[in-house]
Amino acid sequence: MAAHDHLNGDNSISHIPKKPKLSSFITQSELESEFSHHDPAVARINNGSFGSCPASVIAAQQQWQLKFLRQPDHFYFNDLKKGILRSRTIIKEIVNADHVDEISIVDNATTAAAIVLQQIAWAFQEGKFQKGDVAVMLHYAYGAVKKSMEAYVTRAGCRVIEVQLPFPVSSNDEIISEFRRALERGKDAAHSLGFTDVDMKEIGADFYTSNLHKWFFCPPSIAFLYTRKSPRCSELHHPVVSHEYGNGLADESAWIGTRDYSAQLVVPAALEFVNRFEGGIEGIKRRNHDAVVEMGWMLATAWGTHLGSPPDMCGSMIMVGLPACLGIMTESDTLKLRTLLRDDFGVEVPIYYRPPKDGEIGSLTGYARISYQVYNKVDDYYKFRDAINQLVRKEFTCALLSN
Repeated sequence: MAAHDHLNGDNSISHIPKKPKLSSFITQSELESEFSHHDPAVARINNGSFGSCPASVIAAQQQWQLKFLRQPDHFYFNDLKKGILRSRTIIKEIVNADHVDEISIVDNATTAAAIVLQQIAWAFQEGKFQKGDVAVMLHYAYGAVKKSMEAYVTRAGCRVIEVQLPFPVSSNDEIISEFRRALERGKDAAHSLGFTDVDMKEIGADFYTSNLHKWFFCPPSIAFLYTRKSPRCSELHHPVVSHEYGNGLADESAWIGTRDYSAQLVVPAALEFVNRFEGGIEGIKRRNHDAVVEMGWMLATAWGTHLGSPPDMCGSMIMVGLPACLGIMTESDTLKLRTLLRDDFGVEVPIYYRPPKDGEIGSLTGYARISYQVYNKVDDYYKFRDAINQLVRKEFTCALLSN
C-alpha cells in the first residue's frame, strides 16, 4: 500500500489485515532498506529510549505533513479528526479496550501522566482528597513521572511514598510483596505497546499509558492514554487548553493548537509495517524476546556476570551486569562510561548504577540495559562485548574519566 493510501480519512480498519499473508513477509533486504537511515557505524542496542521508525512509515508521515502544508484549512476541517479517530480505533483494537472513547492520543507517556496527576491535584483543591492523603509510587518510576508527582500531587498536599523494589530481582513475587497498597490502580507502561501483551480488560487499570514510538514503529512522538469509562472521565483534561476544552479528553488531545500532528496519524502505516512480519506484532515480540535473552546471556557469560532478572520477566530489553573492575561507583560514572562507549567504540547503550546494599562486598554496581528490535544483528552485541573486554584488558576504571 502506498503512503498516500493512508490519507483518505476512512474510519474503518476492517481492511487492514491483523495477520499478514505468507507471501507478504518482509525480506532481509527489505528490512535493511527500511532502516537504512540508521547510522551504520553505531551498534544501536538502545531501542528502548527513542524507538525506531522504518522508512515506509516516515514516508507516510511526510505525506501527512505535505497534506497539511498544501491546504491547512481543508486538513483541519476534513482530515485531522478522521485520521486521529482511525489511529485511536486501531489502538483500541490492539489493547482490547471496550470503546474507542477510552483511548486518547497524546504526545508521550509524560503528557499522559501529567493529565492524570493534574486531575488528582485538582481533586485535592476541590476537597475530594484531604491533605496528608497518600499516593504510592515505585522507586524505579520514570524520572519525568517522579517530577510530575512533585509538581502536581505533592504541591497539592499529598504525601508520596516511594516503594523500594529489589534489584537484581528473582521473581514477580518479590515485586508484588513490596507493592500491594495503592490509592488508585494506574499504570505508566511507556514501553508496553509492541513490547509486551496489553489487554485492558485483563489489566483492569483505571488509567494506562504507553508510547507508540518506542516499540510500535511510529515516529516520535505519540502515546495513547487509556481511561476506563466512569463518571470521573469528564474530570480529565489536557494540560494545554485549546478550543476543544470540555468536549472530552480524546477531542481535547486531538487539537491543542497549531502543530505537527503527523506522528498521530501514521498508526495505520505502522500497523501495515508490523503485519509484514510473520506473526505480526506477536511474532515480533516473541522473536525480540528470545534474541535479547540470548544476547544477554552471551554478554553475561563473556564478562562473568549475571542478568538483572529472570528471562521470563523481560520483554525485548534485559539488564546485564558489567564487570565490577570498571569501577562504576556513581550515577555520573554511568554517564561518562556511556559517552565513552558512544564516542570511542560506536556503541549506544544505557548504563545504570545500582548502589550496594548494606553489608554487600564485591557486588555488581553497574548494569547495561540492552534492547533488541527487528533491525538489530548479532554483531551489534559482539561489538559491545568486545568494547567492554578491551576496557577490562586495559585496566580501565571510571575514575580515569574526567567530568
